[in-house]
Amino acid sequence: MPSCVRELGLLHPHGDDPDAPDVYVPVPPDVAAHRLAHPVERTLLEGQQWLLALRDALSPAEKLYREEQQMAVAPVRVLRERDVIVDTLRKLGRSCRQEFQAAQPGGPRDPVRLAMTLPPMLALVGRGVQYRTLYQHSVRTHGPTLDFMVEVHAAGGQFRTLDELFGRMIIYDRSVAVVRDQRYASHDHALLIDHPGIAGFLAEVFDHAWARAEPVGFDVPHARPAPLTDEKRRTVLRLMVEGYTDAAIATRLGMSTRTVANHVRKAADELGSRSRAQLAYLLAKSGLLD
Repeated sequence: MPSCVRELGLLHPHGDDPDAPDVYVPVPPDVAAHRLAHPVERTLLEGQQWLLALRDALSPAEKLYREEQQMAVAPVRVLRERDVIVDTLRKLGRSCRQEFQAAQPGGPRDPVRLAMTLPPMLALVGRGVQYRTLYQHSVRTHGPTLDFMVEVHAAGGQFRTLDELFGRMIIYDRSVAVVRDQRYASHDHALLIDHPGIAGFLAEVFDHAWARAEPVGFDVPHARPAPLTDEKRRTVLRLMVEGYTDAAIATRLGMSTRTVANHVRKAADELGSRSRAQLAYLLAKSGLLD
């Protein structure tokens, strides 16, 4: 007789016949299954009861934790409307004590907004705050932006430019940041990041961009920084070779489409190109953009 049959309880010794000790009687399979499953079911029931007791014990703590989280200030808040954003920036600027970092893509700044920004920036630098701002190269030929930079630089601020910049962001003391909300096409939505870990990461991103940027110097009184025309033209042509339209290049580099077209036209005249496709081929072949 297979031992598994007895182990599964499908056979039971016939205890009523002492003359036949090796005689077994069959046990209905459902009865055998019930006998085998009973200890397992009891263990599962005890485990379920333990889980219910554990949840009941932790329920008050979980409720308290959720209430505290709802009352706590969220690390990221949405700022809507330009006035709200401006007021928030002013408040953060007044509380800034050590370091100010700003990335301002989009080319030349609005003169009216620059005039409004100048007094608080001078006050910030006057308190001894380290001031650093990144612009795009195209601001080097924009009078109002240059005037703004001259005054802030005279007070101790520093400026550098890049051909391309990531999104607009302002960081205060490497602990709080305001960035544009990329979900909206307009500039009337921003995100206030009140989290030192995230703001610190953004500050490091800024530091890497700052290390690659071209310094804007004002060593000579009333001097204007070099426009970096050659570098700007190479960037324009590189993007043109990659297939970008004049409008897309202008948006990325913060300049007008007319300026982009002038750079492309001058390069075409120099290389004797008759079409945009031929110019892209000649530029790639010449190695001038390497």
